[in-house]
Amino acid sequence: MEKGYDFIIIGGGSAGSVLAARLSENSDINVLLLEAGGRDWHPFYHVPAGFAKMTKGIGSWGWHTVPQRNMKDRVFRYTQAKVIGGGSAINAQIYTRGNALDYDEWRQMGCEGWGYEDILPYYRKAEDNDTYDNKYHGKGGPLGVSKPRAPLPICDAYFEAAAELGIPKNEDVTGEKQDGVAYYQLTQRNARRSSAAMAYLAPNSHRKNLHIKTGVQVRRIIVENGVAKGVELVDGTRLTASVEVILSSGSIGSPRLLQLSGIGPADHLKGLGIDIVYDQPEVGSNLQDHLDLYCICEVSGPYTYDRYAKLHWSALAGLQYLFTKRGPVSSSLFETGGFWYANPEARSPDLQFHLGLGTGIESGVAAMPDGGVTLNSCYLRPRSRGSVRLQSNNPNDAPLIDPNYLDDPQDREMSIRGLKLTQEILAQGPLKKFIKAERLPGPDVKTDNDYFNFICEHSKTSHHPAGTCRMGSDDKAVLDPRLRFNGLERLRVIDASVMPTVVSSNTNAAAIMIGEKGADMIRQDHGDLS
Repeated sequence: MEKGYDFIIIGGGSAGSVLAARLSENSDINVLLLEAGGRDWHPFYHVPAGFAKMTKGIGSWGWHTVPQRNMKDRVFRYTQAKVIGGGSAINAQIYTRGNALDYDEWRQMGCEGWGYEDILPYYRKAEDNDTYDNKYHGKGGPLGVSKPRAPLPICDAYFEAAAELGIPKNEDVTGEKQDGVAYYQLTQRNARRSSAAMAYLAPNSHRKNLHIKTGVQVRRIIVENGVAKGVELVDGTRLTASVEVILSSGSIGSPRLLQLSGIGPADHLKGLGIDIVYDQPEVGSNLQDHLDLYCICEVSGPYTYDRYAKLHWSALAGLQYLFTKRGPVSSSLFETGGFWYANPEARSPDLQFHLGLGTGIESGVAAMPDGGVTLNSCYLRPRSRGSVRLQSNNPNDAPLIDPNYLDDPQDREMSIRGLKLTQEILAQGPLKKFIKAERLPGPDVKTDNDYFNFICEHSKTSHHPAGTCRMGSDDKAVLDPRLRFNGLERLRVIDASVMPTVVSSNTNAAAIMIGEKGADMIRQDHGDLS
């Protein structure tokens, strides 16, 4: 065993970065943060428009799903971050939290302390909001949260088009009410991405009690007599934790490492030759994700950012950003959207929109040669449940990721309703001067079966996996509501995998909130460390 630490945090993503910064505020606590990915050295990690490069391989593990049996065996590219800052370093920087009722339902499901009024202070604590300072938002926190700097006229036309269908504009979809179309706030500060690494780690990297190691992959968590003692790296090095081991590797990485450590479904692990440390069938189960569908239209002029894919336009955009911090490079490209209803009787919005100011922005999505606009929709509360399993006992092998999209017929019906609504919005009068024609799905897609065939070919993950190490108070829950592993001591999981149900929005802000609340729980549970 090498030098010991008080806490070892596995994963330097959205929640792990928060935990490392918050726990190391006490100079008497020795914290080690281990990240398998590298440093965020490339400029694309820091300029907002760098998102366009992220789903195409930069800072990603390069994983895919297993064939989706309810979608004609379609295999999806499944971008998972492999860089300090995790998903917050490669996402579209959209700052949304879900609906207040999501958290109240968590509490009703047995997650005491996770109702909306319980978690709201942690959202406010994290924020340095450039627009709001009220009941719902805070200033002075580590995380930059800003309004967009580079909206285009087509965005206002989108709002007007939605209004034609009775969908109002909402100035703050993370405030009192979620309903409506909006400019999203973004995790940015001074026109630069505010990742969890930049917000929480960079300002505190000088701390002598905070040790950050990148490019370090953990092979397994060491458990002796039911107690987590430390970790073993792939090179055989062992590191000890005298207080706790905290797993913050995300909804795919956390259940993957638990299973590699012999913690998970016994039958599955035995079949791979892995010694059983603790039989917990729910590890890696309950995977939820939002399936993203999209309508793409060709535009009738240079109304979006597609032309900046060309070298000379790209160079001009770079100069504009360098001198003014505005223009295409300062755009996340998906900073407009909103929330509405597929089911009019839903308890809160069950659809989310993302207006893409271009085409072909994400991997696998079609690009219009003469420029276009994309409107994505996703059904926010899927009933389908998938899993994360291992294909072997080799830590270098990709996991078997199965979101099990559209397994529940309601998910299929509501997803198609959402896609039809995006078509209706884009067909409204206020957008006619911008749009030449709808290209996908196009006029040949008419029946629900046509729509199903279309989405089997043209859809993607929303990058919102959750739930694979869910917390709860029932016997099957992986974690208790204080995020402690049920059945093993000195082991916690703190990331989006703890969600019993995925929040009704993007998940990054929620992961940061979970990190903030998890850090407080640790301090409370170890009063001598506070």
